[in-house]
Amino acid sequence: MKILITGGSGFQGTHLANHLLANGHEITILNTRSQRSADNMSTLNQSVTTVWGSVTDPEIVSKTVRENEVVFHMAARVNVDDSIEAPSAFINVNISGTNNVLQAIKEHGSRLIYASSCEVYGSGQPEPLTEESELRPYSPYAASKAAADRLCFSFFKTYNLPVTIVRPCNIFGPGQKSGKGGAVIATFVQRALAKLPLTIYGSGEQKREYMYVSDLVQAYDLVLKNKNLDGECINFGTGDVISILEIAEFIASELDSTIEFGDPRPG
Repeated sequence: MKILITGGSGFQGTHLANHLLANGHEITILNTRSQRSADNMSTLNQSVTTVWGSVTDPEIVSKTVRENEVVFHMAARVNVDDSIEAPSAFINVNISGTNNVLQAIKEHGSRLIYASSCEVYGSGQPEPLTEESELRPYSPYAASKAAADRLCFSFFKTYNLPVTIVRPCNIFGPGQKSGKGGAVIATFVQRALAKLPLTIYGSGEQKREYMYVSDLVQAYDLVLKNKNLDGECINFGTGDVISILEIAEFIASELDSTIEFGDPRPG
């Protein structure tokens, strides 16, 4: 099967690409060029067709979607803190870019599997989240993902496009970005290895679900193989929650590090 992955040289995208390549699919990746994306591409175990460009360019999007049977749309600006500093960039990439992908899907007749986010639900307080929870995004990033999520659904309803929306919980695993703009587990490990304290913002009692990246890839594969999910929103999770403090305490104990606390972050 010919498959396009937008954002395919990112953390999740490269893991997904390797899995799909191993299963005999022909993969094209659309991604903006950077040193990190080039480094990630070097981890692919087979060759792919690479298009360097942005989903904000409708011409490039249309040309790369053409002749691909399925599109995994994973390209996005993802950092909450960055979205607070520059929300317009997130609106441009995450909403307008998704519109460009949807227009190309409509033009060329491909199937779309859209990578939304658990962030669209908000905090999950005071009641735990369920399949029926409303979308209450807290940050500009989360709001941009919620808007793109609902835009995808509107194209399914309006144009009867084969669109499936997935909302993964927090993902971790090899190759994930750490440091500024990075993920919490990767950042904690990086700091602990450098013998730096692990910084927790707020009390650390906030709880999330975390899924290993290979499990995420298996979940995407199940969606790919199930052709009866048009218009559906599928949550990827584990059912288990753990606090930031518990994660920090475990990593600190394993790698002989310490923990410090900072002010809660907005969004």
